[in-house]
Amino acid sequence: MSACQSEAQRAAEAARKDSLLHCTNNIPARFGTVIAQNETDSNSLNTNDSVSHEGMILIKAQTFLMGANDEEGRVDEYPQHKVQLADFWIDATEVTNAQFKKFVDATGYITTAEKKPDWNLIKLQLPPGTPKPSDDVLVPASLVFVKQPSGTALDNPAAWWIWAQGANWKHPKGPGSNIKGKDDYPVVHVSWDDAQAYCKWAGKQLPTEAQWECAARGGLQSKYTWGEEDIENGKPKANTWQGVFPTTNTRWDKFDGLAPVKQFKPNAIGLYDMSGNVWEWCSDWYREDTYATQLKNSNSKVIVNPIGPKDSYDPQEPNAPKRVVRGGSFLCNASYCKGYRNTARMKTSQDTGLEHTGFRCVAMK
Repeated sequence: MSACQSEAQRAAEAARKDSLLHCTNNIPARFGTVIAQNETDSNSLNTNDSVSHEGMILIKAQTFLMGANDEEGRVDEYPQHKVQLADFWIDATEVTNAQFKKFVDATGYITTAEKKPDWNLIKLQLPPGTPKPSDDVLVPASLVFVKQPSGTALDNPAAWWIWAQGANWKHPKGPGSNIKGKDDYPVVHVSWDDAQAYCKWAGKQLPTEAQWECAARGGLQSKYTWGEEDIENGKPKANTWQGVFPTTNTRWDKFDGLAPVKQFKPNAIGLYDMSGNVWEWCSDWYREDTYATQLKNSNSKVIVNPIGPKDSYDPQEPNAPKRVVRGGSFLCNASYCKGYRNTARMKTSQDTGLEHTGFRCVAMK
C-alpha cells in the first residue's frame, strides 16, 4: 500500500467515524477538573446607552426549518423542526480586534486568558478534596493550535492543542506574537464570559443558536451558507483547512490560519464568514437532546424564539458544562470535522479561550 493510499484511507475512515467527539471534546483540561455552571458577572461594565446598527444586517421575522435532514448530521442535529423567530439584527462580520480593543480601552476589561487563576475562588466551584494544581499551571494562558506530524490520529484533539502561557487576544500565538496590522481580523482567545461582557457593553447580545442558524442559512435550506456545492469544488468559499489535517495546509483558500473578515463572498443576505474562520459563541447552554426536548415540551409543532436549555449536559464529558459554538473554523477539514455545515453544533466550556474561537453580536429590533 502506498503512503498516498494509506493517507487517503485514514482520512476516509476518520470521516466515517465523524462524531461529536471531534473538534471540541477532549481538548487539554487546564486543571484536570471543571468550573461549575454559573453566569458571568459583568455588572461593573458601563453599557452603551444606545445600540448602533451600523455594520449589522436586519433579519425579518420568519419561520424556518432548523436542524439536519440528511445523513451527515450528528446525533444532536436532529430532529429537524420548525422555528419561528422575531425580527433581529446581526453583525455582518465577526467582532474584530479593532472593535474589541475599543471595548477594552473604554472599560479596562481583562479577558479570562489574561488573568492568573485564583485557586481560592476556583476550588469553591469544584468537588471537595480536589487537589490544587501546581503553580506552573495557575498562570494566564489560552489554547493554541500546533501542527502535528503526518499520521497523527484524528480522534484526539488534545494532540494539537496546548495551553500556552501568555496567549490571549493580543498575543494569539503566545509571547512574541501580536495583532499589529490585524485590526480587521476576528478577535480570538475570548471566552464566552468575555464575549458576553463585550455584548453588554455594546448594548447587544450573543445570538441564540436558532438566530445563528437562521442567519447562516440566509433564506436557503441548503447544506452550506453558500448552497450545496462541496467546499473544495469551484472557487474558495470559506476559510477552512485544505490538505492533510493537522499536518499540511495547502492554502488553496490563500490562508494558513485566521483570515481578515470579508475575504470570501457573503451569504445571500450579506453576512460574512458564517462558515469557517472562527467558531462563534452562541448564548445557549449545550445539550445533545435540545431539539427533541424542545419539541416534547412544546404545545405546538413550531418552536417560537427558543433560547436553549436551562443548563448543560454533555454525555461525552458529563462534568464539563458547555456553551454552543457554531460555524466551524480555519481548522475544519472534511477528514475529521465538517463544522462549516449550517446545522453543525459544537460546544466548548464557557471559561475556555481558543485560537479559533470568536463571536458576533445580535440586537433585537
